[in-house]
Amino acid sequence: MFRPDLVDVWVFRTHFHLVPGEPGGRGGSGSAEGSEANAGASDRSLELLLMRRSPGRILAGLWQGVSGSLEPRERVVAGALRELHEETGYAADEIEALYDLDLVNQFHEPSIDAILTAAIFAVRVREGLEPTLSHEHDAHRWVTGAEALDVVVWPAYRESIVRIERDLLDPAREPWFRLGLDGTRPAG
Repeated sequence: MFRPDLVDVWVFRTHFHLVPGEPGGRGGSGSAEGSEANAGASDRSLELLLMRRSPGRILAGLWQGVSGSLEPRERVVAGALRELHEETGYAADEIEALYDLDLVNQFHEPSIDAILTAAIFAVRVREGLEPTLSHEHDAHRWVTGAEALDVVVWPAYRESIVRIERDLLDPAREPWFRLGLDGTRPAG
């Protein structure tokens, strides 16, 4: 059994918008044929939470999601949720869904001359929630997926963002990545 050193948690929220020009959306044809079946046709937009590492810390100024070390004998998902709460203030009742991104990142950390690993997760929080930052970060912003890809530095960060956009916004794929807050996969 392999145990990661760290956990990363990407926080996101989604908005649903009617799609202009689509049946059920503003500007739709209004024909009886498609109006009921497609009433409320929508598009889902994504906002990702980026936080800037505080001055005086390793990698100060880096924009990132939640990241932290596992405690001894701590279950991996429990560590991810603990780090999420410590760095953003988000508690279980503010999480709409928890996801395993099926991604483990490995990287060299020069300060300890070792290869570290991080298990990568994502959480979807309710719209309108703002984080309460810990001392580890001095600023935050909600950005689109494209904006996040322009700001983040590490390739594993970009891969995480791509997986959120590609897999978690796809209603057919999303259920496969979902976890319960206890770390178990829901029964199918």
